[in-house]
Amino acid sequence: MKIRKLLLFILQAVAVGVLAAVLLLIFLPDYIIDKRPVVEFLQDDSERPINVGSGPVSYAEAVRRASPAVVNIYTTKQVVANPSPLFDNPTFRRFFGDLNRSRERTQTSLGSGVIMSAQGYVLTNYHVIENADEIEVFLADGNTVSANVLGADPETDLAVLTIAVENLPGMVISDSTQLEVGDVVLAIGNPFGFGQTVTQGIISATGRDRLGINTFENFIQTDAAINPGNSGGALINAYGELVGINTAIFSKTGGSQGIGFAIPIGLASDVMSQIIEHGRVIRGWLGLELQNLSPQLAESFGLADRIGVLVAGVVRQSPAYNAGIRPGDIILSFENKDIRDAKTIQNEIASSKPNTEISVSGLRRGKKFELQAKIAQRPVYR
Repeated sequence: MKIRKLLLFILQAVAVGVLAAVLLLIFLPDYIIDKRPVVEFLQDDSERPINVGSGPVSYAEAVRRASPAVVNIYTTKQVVANPSPLFDNPTFRRFFGDLNRSRERTQTSLGSGVIMSAQGYVLTNYHVIENADEIEVFLADGNTVSANVLGADPETDLAVLTIAVENLPGMVISDSTQLEVGDVVLAIGNPFGFGQTVTQGIISATGRDRLGINTFENFIQTDAAINPGNSGGALINAYGELVGINTAIFSKTGGSQGIGFAIPIGLASDVMSQIIEHGRVIRGWLGLELQNLSPQLAESFGLADRIGVLVAGVVRQSPAYNAGIRPGDIILSFENKDIRDAKTIQNEIASSKPNTEISVSGLRRGKKFELQAKIAQRPVYR
């Protein structure tokens, strides 16, 4: 009897256990899931109007507006080829005669340019027409005319040409300071001499400097394809307005790799205006050699936020020297604006008009100083 009761008790216990296990399998996963963190994604449930016309499906109108003012430039120059020293060898001269004579050959190059006004001013890169003996401009209407160099500014790699043609189409310019990363741009030029070609991309970055291309740099970076021959051509926005002058590419092969640089039209038009008015660009100068502060230098001067630049050298009898600035000083601000890198203050000085009084504050041996300096005219470097 006792054994029978024990077996019955065991069966009841097993039945209860099985029932409990079934209940756990049914309800426990939901309990565990409910306790897991829930990821909430941001969603916009509002209805969006579908309007194909609201976005650009073609940039043909922009190209039609700008392309007549973009020209192809072809240059030629005579290059003297120096003979090999081998030709001076007596044995060589005995058998082959006197071949030790300089020979001239004609070297050609190509580029692009932009007609900036109906008066016949064409803006291009300096390196496109550098040392050229003859310059020919191929217009969009198929005519070819000779061009003269009005002036050039190697420090920004810009040059202004003049052509004697009536009723020239001019380019509409935009405010390049309003450009934003992601804006659509089109490059128009003469890559590889194929003729006028248009490529499309976006603004990849603005304010690019320290590239070692020019003395004064403030480039627009774009992924619109720019190739040899595009130099001096137009970079336009989606409305056909000029925003930059295509200048250089970063490439390991010589072809486009999606990194091109253009000079903002704000800078380019200012350089062009000064060349037309003065024959050259007039810039400010203090006579300073400046160096960026490394983290170690900044720490040694107690500048945790790294504001300031180091004066590495001062030209004797220059405006900076006469104002009292000395090597080893740290310049903290220029005209009450904080300075964080040498390029910024160099561009500020260069853009200041000669004879302008400016304020400079800095550190010398841990003590702050403030002084006034008079901007002079930047010497012409050849």
